[in-house]
Amino acid sequence: MNIEHLKLFVRLSNTFNISVAGQELGLSPAVASSHINKLEDALGVRLVHRTTRKVSLTEEGVAFLPHAEEVLASVEAARSSVGAGSVMPTGTLRVSVPASFGRLHLIPALETFMAAYPSLTVDCRFSDSIIDLVEGGFDIAIRNAELKDSTLVARKLAPDHRIVCASPQYLAKFGKPTSPEDILNHQFICLSGFDSWHFKTEKGEVTIKPKGNFKGDNGEAVRDACAHGLGLTVTSTWCSYEQLKNGELIEVLEDYPLISDSAIWAVYPTSRLLAPKVRAFIDYFANYYGSPAYWDIALEK
Repeated sequence: MNIEHLKLFVRLSNTFNISVAGQELGLSPAVASSHINKLEDALGVRLVHRTTRKVSLTEEGVAFLPHAEEVLASVEAARSSVGAGSVMPTGTLRVSVPASFGRLHLIPALETFMAAYPSLTVDCRFSDSIIDLVEGGFDIAIRNAELKDSTLVARKLAPDHRIVCASPQYLAKFGKPTSPEDILNHQFICLSGFDSWHFKTEKGEVTIKPKGNFKGDNGEAVRDACAHGLGLTVTSTWCSYEQLKNGELIEVLEDYPLISDSAIWAVYPTSRLLAPKVRAFIDYFANYYGSPAYWDIALEK
């Protein structure tokens, strides 16, 4: 049984596309299809259903997958035990990333990342929508939302520290809130999908459902609306650290921290065989952002 055939089959189980899986391993579509045929011939069973658009695993393919992954994991462990070199990432890495975070914190880091891996092409989709990684053919996604799909794996890249803030002109005109409940006496700029916030107080957790005359579906737009005096808002420090640093925004309710387990996550389909390009991306950006993240360090200076 050919190890390269197994590698292709495992990648195929994630991409559901023979051409894409083959491209990741440096194979032409014809050679990739031939490898799958040879693996099926060697086993004497059909492993995949083929259509004109994509493929899916047969019942036998689903049963065979964990054994193929185990064989490859054992081979990788054996290589590591004798110091065998790692495979350099090649092919195309398809990434889904939230629009604001991608513009502010992914794009500036790509120059050194791509210089380190010159054989790798990065194809990004900048969108705040939660997309289906497998259906969309993505290798990895950056998210700051809770992981709900059990078929995915998440690795923390950086903290997502959220605070309440306002502009100096708004505070001068309407005053500074002194408690979470006081938010209800102010205009609040809501980010779509976030209708309530939980605060830690001496009396325990307090939940506030603020209201306001303006709502936005983009973190940068909500931040800018706040900086222009439209009201209070909750913002992530990764989104607003520059405005907080230069005084365009001021943190309020410092003694009442928000209760949140949000973080910046790298999310990818479940597989014990992680493609070198995905591993390289995760390791690089986890180190690049740091813990604490560089945007929080900037606020401490």
